[in-house]
Amino acid sequence: MIPQYLVDFDLSALPMVETDVLVIGSGIAGLFTAIKASEQQRVLMITKKSLLESNTRYAQGGIAAVIAEDDSPAYHLQDTLVAGAGLCRSEAVEVLVNEGPDGVKELIRLGTLFDLENGELALTQEGAHSHRRILHANGDATGYEIVRALAVEVNEHPGIEVWDEHFVVDLITDRGECIGALVQKDDGSQVFVKAQATVLCSGGAGQLYRYTTNPDVATADGVAMAYRAGAIVRDMEFIQFHPTSLCYPGAPRFLVSEAVRGEGAYLRNVKGERFMDRYHAQLELAPRDIVARAIVSEMESTNSTFVYLDITHEQPEMIKHRFPTIYETCMRYGLDMTTDWIPVAPAAHYMMGGVKTDLSGESSISRLFACGEVSSTGVHGANRLASNSLSEAIVFGRRIVDRIQSLPPLGSLQVRGTAPSSVDVNSKIKKLMEEQKPVSERRLRLQKMMVRQVGLRRNGEDLQKAMDKLQQELQYFDQTLTHKEELEYANLLTCAWLVTSGALHREESRGAHYREDFPARDDIVWQKHSLQQREQAIVEELMS
Repeated sequence: MIPQYLVDFDLSALPMVETDVLVIGSGIAGLFTAIKASEQQRVLMITKKSLLESNTRYAQGGIAAVIAEDDSPAYHLQDTLVAGAGLCRSEAVEVLVNEGPDGVKELIRLGTLFDLENGELALTQEGAHSHRRILHANGDATGYEIVRALAVEVNEHPGIEVWDEHFVVDLITDRGECIGALVQKDDGSQVFVKAQATVLCSGGAGQLYRYTTNPDVATADGVAMAYRAGAIVRDMEFIQFHPTSLCYPGAPRFLVSEAVRGEGAYLRNVKGERFMDRYHAQLELAPRDIVARAIVSEMESTNSTFVYLDITHEQPEMIKHRFPTIYETCMRYGLDMTTDWIPVAPAAHYMMGGVKTDLSGESSISRLFACGEVSSTGVHGANRLASNSLSEAIVFGRRIVDRIQSLPPLGSLQVRGTAPSSVDVNSKIKKLMEEQKPVSERRLRLQKMMVRQVGLRRNGEDLQKAMDKLQQELQYFDQTLTHKEELEYANLLTCAWLVTSGALHREESRGAHYREDFPARDDIVWQKHSLQQREQAIVEELMS
């Protein structure tokens, strides 16, 4: 069983720090929410590395918002609903497409320098978008530019305190409310942070998989701690695999932006043949899940581990100007985008599910909010539309702050010391210490299992095997967890269990979830959400 808390503690014996708003994570969601909240309240931001290290930093393509005169929120709404494969919450998408442009203006006011063409904001088009509505910065370094600008604002703001190199172990609840978090410092000591409101902005779960575009920090911390605290998580079976990550000996699984295809790149198999016409009318601009599965099919039929991305027919000057980061990274490994086809393969990229929230970003636990990839607002459905994630973070970050400002003060606390288990822990620890494997080995073994059995294509037999292995591995929670790496693995294990159980439960194929034994989409039975809550069986939430 997954425990409520990872470690034993007694709040009365811990030092306590109080703040108005506790923000956990430092991507665009955390930085933007902290800045907006600090206009009226004290903010403490906690990041387990640094302000600049997050998934946002590596976002290349851009941020989607209706800017062009020939575009409209109605078009953006329709594109998002189509990509989401019938599971988007239309009211959440309406919020995104209507409030996104103002959010972009706010980013510009805060110092973000988006690319311009002839004095106007430069716009590009990405897969499954009907119009050019993707703003970008420094060609293909949009995420880094946004984080740079927001981090400057955070560092200079007197109302925001930042704790780098701190790890949030668990959320603390009292009588159905989140009252803060248990935090571990880099020296191993612990502190209780009491907060009027706690905002999870901790990113996704890419490190569940052996091959991912995500940085090392993406270890599912937020969704795991929210689940342990009793929050409802939604649609965890939907993991998006980016179709095109660099697949080359000696190189990391570097993201090759969807915008490269948006600017005209072709996909070719190892025989040199374009193949997307066999899979979708939109060719290379089809939704990500379709492109990713098409690539895997071509890899299998040609007995290859990659396909090629070819943009050599475009002007070299355009390629270098539009994609400087990708160009320079490829050159580092002896690949020239202007003359060479780039070997690519799918890699885990984005978690569509997460902590269920309402339109104000509040979870099922009072005073606990979620923003960004850790959340499930209903915007992304079964398959995220490219570049909607950055827009979602700023739109719902602002809504979260509006809701926080209406919260009444916290009452007196009644939480007492608690422990993760009431069994004879010492005897179990002794037994486990004799046979346990290093956490690095456990993590690699988990990542390989997720790729093979809970990856891009799934079936009931493999999913059940994965569940059986995960059930056995849950004994990991019976030992004393101390180091950050041990706590991260506990979070990955929790999230792996959620993803696998959700995937086994959903007996259809929809969006990023593909079952070989149930290859058809079934709107009659399965056009509904999967909800998971600690110590409860999966329940289904009908679409409104």
